[in-house]
Amino acid sequence: MANQRFSIGFGRTIPFLGYHHILMIIIAIAIVLLSLLLAGCSSSSPGIPNIFLINFYYQHYTPTFDTAQVDPGVVAAIANIVGNAMLEVRVGYFGICINPDGGSYLCSNNATQLAEQVSIDQDPLNLIWVASTFKDSVVFPYLIIVAIVFAFITFILLATFPGWHEEADPRTGSDVDVKPFPSRPVSQIALALIFIASIFVLVSVLWQHTASVAASQIAQDLGNGSVKSGVGTTAMVLGWFGFGLLVVVTIGLLIMILSIQLLDKLTDGD
Repeated sequence: MANQRFSIGFGRTIPFLGYHHILMIIIAIAIVLLSLLLAGCSSSSPGIPNIFLINFYYQHYTPTFDTAQVDPGVVAAIANIVGNAMLEVRVGYFGICINPDGGSYLCSNNATQLAEQVSIDQDPLNLIWVASTFKDSVVFPYLIIVAIVFAFITFILLATFPGWHEEADPRTGSDVDVKPFPSRPVSQIALALIFIASIFVLVSVLWQHTASVAASQIAQDLGNGSVKSGVGTTAMVLGWFGFGLLVVVTIGLLIMILSIQLLDKLTDGD
């Protein structure tokens, strides 16, 4: 009996879930994903150090030799300098995380404080400084921040759209469910904001991906045989999924506006 009441109540709720509510849910998910992306490596909380743009770490492996190398023997000198170091450095938009000995991560937005926590033997090639330089000189988080603000404003504008409500039918006198069209200027402003937010996220994610891949390859070539580097998969997934969701909202709003315009023309024709 309780399940039957729940089914009836849920069934009555679904029709009142408007098209704009779906768009609001998608925007909320996109904001959460992009916020997690920005929060990467900002603290040692569980999961946060795993959200990083790029990482550098010491690891001995077979070096790559090429005829373009003037001094191939430098790899032996680098290997001697590195010794038994095993430190890993991860870089986020607003923080850096280090793992000196394979244990837990230490995270901070101040590279100097992190460098004070390790010895020379643990970071002989100054990977913490390299990571700090990448974060300060290459990473640019402010387009994503502006995109999140625009997406939130769009969320608020969508919340002002009229929903389903009951009105008395003047001909029959019975209650009917009606839903007025949203304001056209508000819809157009929302479309413009979410479109700009999508462009900002696209530029940021492309920038993030290109810069991380380039820096990773250069760092690994310089530390040939002793230093490895990689691009954070989680950060890339969060960025591209966030962009994809904003594009879905943009297309959804555009379809809604065009549909309303078409209905208005058909109504005027009648």
